[in-house]
Amino acid sequence: MQEFFHLYGYRFNWLNTLDLTIVIILVIQLYRLLKGSLAFNIFVGLLMIYLVYFLVERLRMPILTTILQSFINVGLIAIIIIFQPEIRKFLLVLGKKAPLSKDSFFTKLFLPDKFKSYKEEENIINEVITAVGRMAGSRTGALIVVANTYRVKFDTASSILLDSNINAKLLESIFAKASPLHDGALIIVGNKILAAKVILPVSENPDLPHRIGLRHRSAVGITEHSDNIALIVSEERGTISYAQDGKLVQDISLEELKVKMYEVLVDG
Repeated sequence: MQEFFHLYGYRFNWLNTLDLTIVIILVIQLYRLLKGSLAFNIFVGLLMIYLVYFLVERLRMPILTTILQSFINVGLIAIIIIFQPEIRKFLLVLGKKAPLSKDSFFTKLFLPDKFKSYKEEENIINEVITAVGRMAGSRTGALIVVANTYRVKFDTASSILLDSNINAKLLESIFAKASPLHDGALIIVGNKILAAKVILPVSENPDLPHRIGLRHRSAVGITEHSDNIALIVSEERGTISYAQDGKLVQDISLEELKVKMYEVLVDG
């Protein structure tokens, strides 16, 4: 191993060791970010191309080296285009932990909890939990996206803008089977119901259970590239699930959902 690094002029000292450690950590985090998505297979393919390039360069194969070098020259642009959703997700996570965000050390230091009020968030949670519980009891299918920090981008042409207060009875009436708004998702931003009948991107994650329906796949899809949580009520079984960070958690209780919503809206 040391001969390999010396071959490329890499000498071990404390600074280079730190450099290598940081690179390894970044690669591990990148693996965790891409694992389970189609982008992971693309990443592995690109990595193999780079490894082949180093091999043919070492073996002094000029034609293949030239071809692969041309590919690598535009590789950065290709990576930005291909992994645009993953890069956006990484920046969202990074921005959420930024020095001036609400869960940073400096904010917690200068804005103690006693000066904060979560009455509005508690009201939102109670109204949503009440509606979800009733819809689960009546097996009324529902998909609710709660945006905490960032606004959700969606197709306004096919959706209905509401900008109304959050109320359990209103949520139930929107998803009632006779309602013209029951298809699609409902978007909550801040303390308002922003829109209903929203068409969301469907996740292409091959690791998702095959038996889940379009609501669950849409919930996972909207959370793969945004800082949101999506709540799902199954029309067939009356069960409750949620999606966050591209992960689906199924068959949870109302109390578990309430704890999760507190983590998202209050604890941040």
